[in-house]
Amino acid sequence: MNLEGLEMVAVLVVLALFVKVLEQFGLFEPVSLEDSVEDEFELSTVCHRPEGLEQLQEQTKFTRKELQVLYRGFKNECPSGIVNEENFKQIYSQFFPQGDSSTYATFLFNAFDTNHDGSVSFEDFVAGLSVILRGTIDDRLNWAFNLYDLNKDGCITKEEMLDIMKSIYDMMGKYTYPALREEAPREHVESFFQKMDRNKDGVVTIEEFIESCQKDENIMRSMQLFDNVI
Repeated sequence: MNLEGLEMVAVLVVLALFVKVLEQFGLFEPVSLEDSVEDEFELSTVCHRPEGLEQLQEQTKFTRKELQVLYRGFKNECPSGIVNEENFKQIYSQFFPQGDSSTYATFLFNAFDTNHDGSVSFEDFVAGLSVILRGTIDDRLNWAFNLYDLNKDGCITKEEMLDIMKSIYDMMGKYTYPALREEAPREHVESFFQKMDRNKDGVVTIEEFIESCQKDENIMRSMQLFDNVI
């Protein structure tokens, strides 16, 4: 895999792969429209019961049918009604067996776990997917920025960016082209900051991030990866 420009688009590409992973694991399987809303949101043994369908329709950009499909798959894979960090790690480890995806999976889990309670409910899940798949460009870029901003203080530091890049390189493993050099993650971080850190203060703000991404044609094209996924 050619890693040119990885520091700009890797998160968006891997999130698209994440959606495909969920598809493989049955989270987008067809559901009969004859199933009632009550049946779709009925669990025999649960740790968490989701909000009503109408409320989720108001809070997301998914239709009634799409929410039914998503919930059927979510219920099949997660009978307890929640997903934990280990579930994310298991999914990514199967999709990227040639590398170590555990750190990146943790970062992605934290982006979905918006209330920081150590679990991702169906509401958390569809809220994140709604932004990624149906949000505006600014919505999607804000979500990506939040993924980069590991300590959630409103800016991205070089240390945070290096952690992200190392996790992506670890996940891709040794089967990349050209072969990865040990110093490559740090070089990508420097390239990222040269493009993004407009005022050269050593951090990238959300405003700088969005402005830089909107001016990059490759990033704008990558946004199309999410269209018509479901």
